[in-house]
Amino acid sequence: MTNPVIAEVLRGGIVESRHRGAVAVVDATGHAVLERGDVSAPVFPRSAIKAFQCLPVIESGAADRFGFSDEEIALCCSSHNGEAEHVRVARAMLAKAGSSEAHYECGAHWPLNEAAHHALVRAQPEPGQVHNNCSGKHAGMLALSRQLGADPLGYVQRDHPVQRAIAAAMGRICDCDLDAAPWGVDGCSVPTWAMPLANMALGFARLAAPDHAAGRRIIAAVRAHPFMVAGTGRFDTEIMQAMPRLFCKVGAEGVYGAAIPHAGLGLALKVDDGQGRGAEVALAETLLKLDVWTAEERRHLERFRLHPLSNWRKIAVGEVRGVPSAV
Repeated sequence: MTNPVIAEVLRGGIVESRHRGAVAVVDATGHAVLERGDVSAPVFPRSAIKAFQCLPVIESGAADRFGFSDEEIALCCSSHNGEAEHVRVARAMLAKAGSSEAHYECGAHWPLNEAAHHALVRAQPEPGQVHNNCSGKHAGMLALSRQLGADPLGYVQRDHPVQRAIAAAMGRICDCDLDAAPWGVDGCSVPTWAMPLANMALGFARLAAPDHAAGRRIIAAVRAHPFMVAGTGRFDTEIMQAMPRLFCKVGAEGVYGAAIPHAGLGLALKVDDGQGRGAEVALAETLLKLDVWTAEERRHLERFRLHPLSNWRKIAVGEVRGVPSAV
């Protein structure tokens, strides 16, 4: 199956580029509310499912044992900018669980935020692992290792108790047999399992279900602290600040996951070429197709379905927009 065009790039009034992809929106029973493209082919969800990876941190009792705040739970689900507040919260999580930055196995990279990057360059010669955009998730994993009584060494390995607990939680919520699923290694060194978009969307619908206590706690934490999930100038933070009833999370290679708790819906989206710019506007366009928003919320969404493009002189040259006919 050839997936439909779900986003396009315009310059000079004509379409310059097109992004094909697939979208699934389902309820907590798995009933399809909206489908476009091949939603049965397995894709790697990457960081879009960090909330699922956080579930054992809540369900095992680790979050309560170590006194994690909503701010810290939100950072567990983040792909953050590495700004000062993100680093502060990650270090607080490590300290609460009796871990240190030396226990991290996520790797180091410079902050994603330009100002934070420049500030760190002035302060020290190299970034630390705490600046990794996944350091909150890894702080949660280290706490889970402590809670399970496991040696934290190698907590990123597929056969470690931490990753086995995560795979079990993800398999349950997404109704997937991850033992039989294709898998690889994510950018932060943890396992990533491929699953169909329909199953990923089901997981988000179930995460938001009224009877899923851990999921509701995670969503409430993110709603209270959307800055922790991404940061300054980032799509996830800005759209959730504008749309408090929405929970969404980006994943690498053009993936998005979202939950709409008040409507009982989950969403999963993948842009074939892996371009995040296409995924963002396609997400907003898909959300606009759902008759679950107030007039004010729809006005906010309109702002996110189009991304203006400018050149190095800040001259407007075009736009990236969702394609209504495709979604």
